[in-house]
Amino acid sequence: MSLELRQQLKLSQQLVMTPQLQQAIKLLQLSRVELLEVVQQELMENPILEEAQYQEDEQAARDIHQTDNRKNSLNSEEQSMIKNADWENYLGEFSSSSKQSAHQERETTEEMQSFETRYSSKPSLEGHLFWQLQLQDFSADDMVIGEEIIGNLDSRGYLQATSREIAEAAGTEPDQVERVLKRIQHFDPIGVGSRDIQECLQVQLEALNEDDPVLTSLVEEHLEDIEKNRIAPLLKKFKVSREYMQEYIEVIRSLDPFPGSSYGSEDVVYISPDIYVYKYEDDFVILLNEEGLPNLQLSSFYTGENQLVKDKKNKQENEYIQEKTRSAVWLMKSLHQRQRTLYKVMQSILKFQREFFEHGVSRLKPLILKEVAEDIEMHESTVSRITTSKYVSTPYGIFELKFFFNSALSMDGGGHVGSESVKAAIKKMVREEDPKKPLSDEAIAAILKENLDVNIARRTVAKYRMALDIPSSSKRKKFF
Repeated sequence: MSLELRQQLKLSQQLVMTPQLQQAIKLLQLSRVELLEVVQQELMENPILEEAQYQEDEQAARDIHQTDNRKNSLNSEEQSMIKNADWENYLGEFSSSSKQSAHQERETTEEMQSFETRYSSKPSLEGHLFWQLQLQDFSADDMVIGEEIIGNLDSRGYLQATSREIAEAAGTEPDQVERVLKRIQHFDPIGVGSRDIQECLQVQLEALNEDDPVLTSLVEEHLEDIEKNRIAPLLKKFKVSREYMQEYIEVIRSLDPFPGSSYGSEDVVYISPDIYVYKYEDDFVILLNEEGLPNLQLSSFYTGENQLVKDKKNKQENEYIQEKTRSAVWLMKSLHQRQRTLYKVMQSILKFQREFFEHGVSRLKPLILKEVAEDIEMHESTVSRITTSKYVSTPYGIFELKFFFNSALSMDGGGHVGSESVKAAIKKMVREEDPKKPLSDEAIAAILKENLDVNIARRTVAKYRMALDIPSSSKRKKFF
C-alpha cells in the first residue's frame, strides 16, 4: 500500500456568521436600556462615529447669529440704551421676579448644595446595623463579635453562621457570641440576626411584651397550620373560640418574618416602552420610542474633504479608519433595520390582535410566532428575537410583546380562545369570589365552560392559577 499526495478542488456553500451579522442579531434581542449602553460604548470606542446635532440646536444658533447681526446694525447710542436700561423698573409688577427675590436667589444659589450631593442612596441593612452597633456600650471584644454577626447576615436579615463559627472567627467563646447576638436581635429592625423564622417571631413577641402561652405555642409549633388555614385542629387543641383564635392569628400576621427585606440594596427598575400604540379616531397609530437614542452620523473630520488629514495618513492609519468606518456604517444600518423590524412586527400584531386594542385582555386571540413571521415575510427566529424584552404601551397598559403570543383553547362552538383571555377570566373570578367559600379548580372550570363555552380541564385551571401566583382554594379560604 503506497501513500501519495493529491490536490483537489472542491466548491461548497456554507453559512458563515460574520462579526457584523452577529452584531446585527445581537441588536435585535437587546432591550432598550441595553441598546443605549451598546450605542454609547460604540460612540466612545469608534472615532468615526459621532452624535448628530438636532435641528433645534442649529435653529437656536441661527437665531443667536441673527440677533447679533441686528445688534451690530444699531448705532452706539441705541446699544448703550439697551445695555444700561433698568428693565425691572420698566416692567414693574409685570416682571417675572422682583429685585428682592432675585437678590435672595443669588445668595442662596451659592449656599445650596447640588442635586447630586443632596441625593441620598438607599441605606443598606449592614450599614444601618453598624451605625447602631457604634452607639452601644460594647467592649472591644463585643464590637468584634458584633461585626462578625452583622457580616454574616443575608438579605432577609437571618444569620448564616453558627455561634461556634463566629466564636472561632472572633477568637472568643460561643456563650459570649450568644449574649451579643441577643442584643443585636433587638436592634432595628426587631428580629434581625435570627436563625429561623420561629426565633425571629419570638424575638418580636418579646419586644411587644406578649407572653401568652397559646401565642407562643402557635409560633413555635403551628406556623405551617396557620399558613395552610388548618384552623379546626387548632381550635380543638387549645380549646378557644374562633374569635380568640382570630386575634392570635392577626397578631402573628402583624409580625415581620423577613426583617431585613426592607433594607434591600436593589433599586426599582422602571420599564420604558419601546413602542407606543395610540387610538386616533377609528384607527391606531404606532410610534417608536426613540427618546434618548443618539442620532448617529459619520464624522466629517475623517470622511470629509479634509486634505490636511488625508496627506498625513499613512497606510496603517488608512486601514484603521476604513475598518472603523465599516463598523460605524454597519452599526447605523443595523439600528435602522432593528427599528424597521420592530415596527413591522408591531404592525402585524396590531392586525391580528385588533380586538385586544379595542376591548382589552378578554378579547385576546390565539397567536403564534409563525403567523407573524409569514405575515411580514421574515424568519420565525427573527420575530422571536425582536419580541424579546420589548414592551409596548397600549390603551390598556404596558405589555411585553411576548404577551400577545398565546396558545389556543377550543370552544364548544368550534372556535378558539387565547390562553391569556382565560387567565384574565380566572383572575377576575378569584378576585370576586366569597373569601369564606373560595372557588375550587373544578368550579372554575365549570364556570368557564358555562359562561365562555371553553373546554378546559381541572389540571389546566390549576396550571394557569399557579402561573398567576394564586394559591389553592384551601389556602384562600378565610374562616373569620
